[in-house]
Amino acid sequence: QVQLVENGGGLVQAGGSLRLSCAASGIRLGVNAINAMGWYRQAPGKEREVVVLIARGGGTNYADSVKDRFTISRDIAKNTLYLQMDNLEPEDTAVYYCNIRDGSWRTFWGQGTQVTVSS
Repeated sequence: QVQLVENGGGLVQAGGSLRLSCAASGIRLGVNAINAMGWYRQAPGKEREVVVLIARGGGTNYADSVKDRFTISRDIAKNTLYLQMDNLEPEDTAVYYCNIRDGSWRTFWGQGTQVTVSS
């Protein structure tokens, strides 16, 4: 059974930083059997959107709105995915979700963690 547990959200002032983590169990993040992994977010009244994805082979794709401010990384030994968010803006306020698509394209989501950026 695959489980993704996110942590690290909170309230921060504009210009501040947060680091989100996503601890995975039931699936190994380092193996090539994963088709994609990454982070999505959903702001109030808006649809869920991609923040950043790592594809099989390691290529990353960031949303234009977070390029040069957010960085995705993974610790294979800890089986954990991270999202470093710097220079946060009020528009980044949302619930952030960890996402994995395995080798069969089954999709798994974390429970979400709230990020609130005050101006």
